[in-house]
Amino acid sequence: MEWNITTFKKIFGSGPTGFLISVILLIIALWIDRQIGLPPLSDNQTLLNAIFIVASLMTLVIVIWSFVSLPAADRGKRLVTSGAFRYVRHPLYAAFLSVFNFGLAIYLKSYIMVLWAILLHPVWHYLVRDEEEMMVHIFGKDYEKYQEKTGRFFPRLL
Repeated sequence: MEWNITTFKKIFGSGPTGFLISVILLIIALWIDRQIGLPPLSDNQTLLNAIFIVASLMTLVIVIWSFVSLPAADRGKRLVTSGAFRYVRHPLYAAFLSVFNFGLAIYLKSYIMVLWAILLHPVWHYLVRDEEEMMVHIFGKDYEKYQEKTGRFFPRLL
């Protein structure tokens, strides 16, 4: 495979495409939710607000930690396996997929939105394949070893 690795690809990876797909699927999920009209997850708005605030703050902390661990200027230039990248290979994506989206789904009181948050995981697993192939192309065996010991969006337990 011939690689045309642009600075844009190095800095943003799958992010813009994944964001667009996620928003389109969000809109579809909201439409489906209105059509079906399932009962809400909870009527306790205080609890829902608290969950959303905690999820948003956790996402913000992970995003900041990710940028501190690997500034945008260094992306694709050096392999970072410390900081946020010690636990997952894609901490920015993981923050939104595994924390924010579920907080939003719960805040919106919707079973359909929880399903949306779950279904985004395989979509993003598919999207980051090319990004990870690019990283193997750039960093070789070092990235392959990193892949073996570090989860994509969830920390490896063993």
